[in-house]
Amino acid sequence: MMAMSYGYVYVAQVAMGADPAQLLKAVNEAEAYHGPSLIIAYAPCINHGIKMNQAQAEIKKAVAAGYWQLYRFNPEAEGAKLTLDSKDPTADYQEFIKGENRYASLLRQFPTVAGSLFEQAEKDAAVRLESYKKMAGKE
Repeated sequence: MMAMSYGYVYVAQVAMGADPAQLLKAVNEAEAYHGPSLIIAYAPCINHGIKMNQAQAEIKKAVAAGYWQLYRFNPEAEGAKLTLDSKDPTADYQEFIKGENRYASLLRQFPTVAGSLFEQAEKDAAVRLESYKKMAGKE
């Protein structure tokens, strides 16, 4: 959001396992843009508690759960500068995060507060998606 607020930076958020075509489109647009470009990619690691040969499936789950949104912000675009490539979530957000070590360990260590933190994280992701929709003119 900070880089987009400057108005002259190409910004894309991508996830190869969720949408390889969107990733390629973002890379091509970033390379063609005559100015600074920033591509932010979701990349799980072994510390998330997944087998690394399943990384692309985990990336797809992150997008399906609404944990990670796909978009492209192109300052040279006509009309809305932001293209929201993600669809509304189709998977359970909290089920997704509980499948990763960092959240599962939080739940084990602090069971009385973890649930409310998970709910807040899910609400924050929904608010973030709505703000992207608004920026993309998809209200």
